[in-house]
Amino acid sequence: MYSMEDNLITEPKNVNPFPFSNLFLLKGYVTGKNDFWRYLLGIVAAFLGYLSFQLIMMIPLLTAALNNGVSMGEITKNPNLLFNPEVVGLNKSLLLALMMGMFVFTLLFLWLAIRFIQQKTLTSIITGFEKIRWSRYFFSFSLWGTLITILTVSTYLISPQDIEIRFNASQFFILLIVAVIFIPIQTATEELIFRGYLMQGLALLFKNGIMPLIITSILFGLMHASNPEAKAHGLMIMMPYYIFFGAFLATLTLLDQGSELALGIHCANNLFSSLLVCSKNSVLQTDSIFYTTVENPGSEFLVWVILASICFFILYKKYKLSNWKLIIR
Repeated sequence: MYSMEDNLITEPKNVNPFPFSNLFLLKGYVTGKNDFWRYLLGIVAAFLGYLSFQLIMMIPLLTAALNNGVSMGEITKNPNLLFNPEVVGLNKSLLLALMMGMFVFTLLFLWLAIRFIQQKTLTSIITGFEKIRWSRYFFSFSLWGTLITILTVSTYLISPQDIEIRFNASQFFILLIVAVIFIPIQTATEELIFRGYLMQGLALLFKNGIMPLIITSILFGLMHASNPEAKAHGLMIMMPYYIFFGAFLATLTLLDQGSELALGIHCANNLFSSLLVCSKNSVLQTDSIFYTTVENPGSEFLVWVILASICFFILYKKYKLSNWKLIIR
């Protein structure tokens, strides 16, 4: 006689009922409400947070620029002038704080969408594990910060004619406070959006990790396309850096099943860069220790590839990031 039990025993017992073996992607699948329209609302909410503060910020920046003799025609032709402290006549650290405020609002609006529209937690888009692995964050932060410091000091010792010391203790102390407060928020916001929220959302659509890796890396590059260095040197030169940086962080996120390593590297990259060295076309104009008069993005990209390779090798060995199937599936 046929029974329900007869049908049940035909089902293979070793079949994974979930579309992912990657705990990080799986976290996005099993937590909260994951309708596609909810993800769209989340992205719209984050953008509205960014846009709302940018509109608010434009009022004091426009006023400062106009009072400093800049015409509306010049601003319309090159809106990036508003982010140049010398043009608008504002203290560099004050301008940095204003710029970083956009990311505070972006993160707040993203959190509201995640919390109330999708009923998720921030932890769920940070790591595939129960708790955030802070030791990984601080190790990758220290590693990348050390590599940048070694590179900067070596450049000064090898080519002192290309990089000069402009250290001012009082100005640097203000910069240090502003940078330590705001840059971790700025980099965390970008990581949560690209290597967290979008990565998990796109994985639900494609049922793998490779397409989200590619798409988020390209989107990460496009987000930086309006940076001053991109306008100065051209997208053909700068876009590979932006996209490969995004792909580097996305690969680490998938292999480690969480974004802690990427969060640490991204924070160290922006924090140490803003504190150590500045140039004419740096997106963050700061009272850094060094100022470089030479910009060679092609060579700098090759150096970055070397640094990223060293960093990846160390993390690969330390955390045994050898399961490449975590990216494919």
